[in-house]
Amino acid sequence: MTAEHPARRPGGRTARVRAAVHQAVIDLLHEEGWDDLNVALVAERSGVHQTTIYRRWGTLAGLIDDVVTERLTRSSPVPDTGTLRGDLEAYALQVADDVSGPLGPVFVRAAMIGTRDGEETTPRQIYLLERAVQLQAMLDRARDRGENPPTLLELMEIVQAPLYFHAIFFGRPAGTDHTLTLVDRLLALTGKS
Repeated sequence: MTAEHPARRPGGRTARVRAAVHQAVIDLLHEEGWDDLNVALVAERSGVHQTTIYRRWGTLAGLIDDVVTERLTRSSPVPDTGTLRGDLEAYALQVADDVSGPLGPVFVRAAMIGTRDGEETTPRQIYLLERAVQLQAMLDRARDRGENPPTLLELMEIVQAPLYFHAIFFGRPAGTDHTLTLVDRLLALTGKS
């Protein structure tokens, strides 16, 4: 390869560092809890120097965003079943499962506040923006098939928000029947059923 086109290593050191730091965050959140998490603990657990963590992610909130974004993208891709109802039902069931799973408290807490005292407030977290783009693509696919999808805001207010609320206040998944009822409600209220 020339200097103009340097060789890129798939994976390589950057991927190993990212994986080690992500795993350290997840382990520490399970063991220590959110309020005790800090960059020094992540550095110690991951074996990655604090300077590297700050250079790569900037703040603890930036690191949390990256962990959540990567986990959601890898473990919960936005469905493409071929129908609006199928996509909405599959998505809603995924959300209910995600927020009640082992990383559920991380997703919920990051969505609620995203930052901690002394850190810069970010009005919208990166993973929320990326997820919004993915969901809008799902709705656009439905429109391209000739279906009449709800807006992204309607999806978030009528389906996603109640699932997060359920996880926060009841500490367990909403259940299949309740989750599918939310999709029915969305489609009925928006005249899309």
